[in-house]
Amino acid sequence: MQSPSFILQLKRRAPRGFTLIELTAACALVAILVILALPSYQAQVRKSKRASAESHLMDIAARQQQYLFNSRGYAPDLAALSMTTPNDVAAAYTITIAATNGAPPTFTVTATPKTSQAPDLGGAALTIDNAGAKAPGGAW
Repeated sequence: MQSPSFILQLKRRAPRGFTLIELTAACALVAILVILALPSYQAQVRKSKRASAESHLMDIAARQQQYLFNSRGYAPDLAALSMTTPNDVAAAYTITIAATNGAPPTFTVTATPKTSQAPDLGGAALTIDNAGAKAPGGAW
């Protein structure tokens, strides 16, 4: 029969740390979660950037209406409206204004997605015109 102190020593030598199999399983689980979550996260980031661009386009359209009231024509660019594109919108979209001051005057503001934003809406540009028509329809 073995002494009780030997049995106590065996109990004290309990394994510490993780085995390689446990560590591999944990890494595999984290990798699977990342693979599943990353596309959803990227889609939400694109949607957020699109919402910021839509808000900026609405601000430009409102300023254009005020500019028309004051100047009897639409502004050809953002500088004439005393506006700048916010950094988060400028990083994802290129904003352009096409204004004609004929009879009747018209404008179209376009937000063309840059490379990081291109997968959103299949690369379609966001537009709003002087009549308030917005395209593409499902984006707004």
